[in-house]
Amino acid sequence: MDNQLHLTSGDIAGKNLREAGLPGEVLVWHDILYAGPRHPGWPKEEILEARALFLEETTGGGLNRSFVLETFHEQYRRLAEMDVRQEIILWFDACLFDQAMLAHILTCLVEIGARKVELLCIDAFPGIAPYNGLGQVNPAQLASRYDQRQPVTEPQFRFSILVDRAFASQDTALFSKLSQMTAAPLPWVPAAVRRWLDEQPDLETGLGRLESLALAAVRSGCERAWDIFRAVAAADTPPQYWGDTILWATLNGLAERNPPLIRIEGPAARLPQWKSPLPLKEFRITTA
Repeated sequence: MDNQLHLTSGDIAGKNLREAGLPGEVLVWHDILYAGPRHPGWPKEEILEARALFLEETTGGGLNRSFVLETFHEQYRRLAEMDVRQEIILWFDACLFDQAMLAHILTCLVEIGARKVELLCIDAFPGIAPYNGLGQVNPAQLASRYDQRQPVTEPQFRFSILVDRAFASQDTALFSKLSQMTAAPLPWVPAAVRRWLDEQPDLETGLGRLESLALAAVRSGCERAWDIFRAVAAADTPPQYWGDTILWATLNGLAERNPPLIRIEGPAARLPQWKSPLPLKEFRITTA
């Protein structure tokens, strides 16, 4: 049992898994696999470099590309060097962020011949409402779900390859087909894909769903970043695929449009999207 590897998508979930008293190691996977340049399956070095640059730009320089590239190398190395007989337990949410990552990781596991894989996809938890993800579940609660893990089936492995290809190519025709599935081998994928489609620019406004919610929050009078965060979270439909970094990037994008839709006032022209000495409370966001 000690040779288990628990793989999840968020640092808070990873921390709680480590504290849950479960056997084995925990690996937190870092990437935004529903966006940016990539190919399906195991990435080549040039793709990792392109994605590192993409994440540096997406976070406004908050994530240094060298740090990101080092992180990528380490997490793929962990998979490449593992014993394929090792038991892997995947802990994921039903949201867009996690389902794109789940499909990619399953595809990579197929390529290295790992089949001893079990899945826990938690889309709700008693007493937590609204439920947006594993970061809300404490160590004891995570441990209570451990015995509910299910082996990943061959149809699920095969389906993950198709889903990973859809996210890598951002093929809207394929996404449309996936979004309409009623009996998908990974049953949370259709809703996640529908959310990806919702994030594409609207023909009338040119805004995706998260952009529209963020702009509505600012127009309603929210001027501070965390007030906007709370307003958007309340207006959105669970599960929430985005976090503060993605929302701040969305607000920065609205301010950088031509013409701008919002105005950011403070110690910098953009909201900091990662660790920064600039306090968010010193920024004020208003309609342009």
